[in-house]
Amino acid sequence: MTAYFLVKLVHILSGAVLFGTGAGIAFFMLRAHASRDPATVAAVARIVVLADYVFTATAVVVQPISGLMLIALQGYSLMEPWLMVAYGLYALTGLCWLPVVVIQIRLKRLAEQAVADGSELPPAYSRLYRLWFALGWPAFAAVLGIYWLMIAKPDF
Repeated sequence: MTAYFLVKLVHILSGAVLFGTGAGIAFFMLRAHASRDPATVAAVARIVVLADYVFTATAVVVQPISGLMLIALQGYSLMEPWLMVAYGLYALTGLCWLPVVVIQIRLKRLAEQAVADGSELPPAYSRLYRLWFALGWPAFAAVLGIYWLMIAKPDF
């Protein structure tokens, strides 16, 4: 096994973790939200926040490290146009993901408070959920764009 093979494997797997965890988190949060049950939302949000810390955050760190190693191992310039677009899309993903993590924590706390109070989810929950939902779309689109760039390596 070559260094290139190992780094590429790590890069592909961490990309799969990044996309897969994001898709899984989105699915479970959507389903919990659809229940409108504060206890369900609170329980799912606790798991989602943990998954983001354990899986997404790890992949977010591994991706650029392994990506830079692959660039060096393949002899590409850091300034290749397709790589510059990929860097921009990665930054866009991060700009969406960071507030999403904060929002998920707030959604969890609002749901936990509703459970403790024996009340419904408050209006603040609905506003934050809509923002969380809206931020997910550009992040997922950006990740798909990065996958396309990594495969196609277009000559802009």
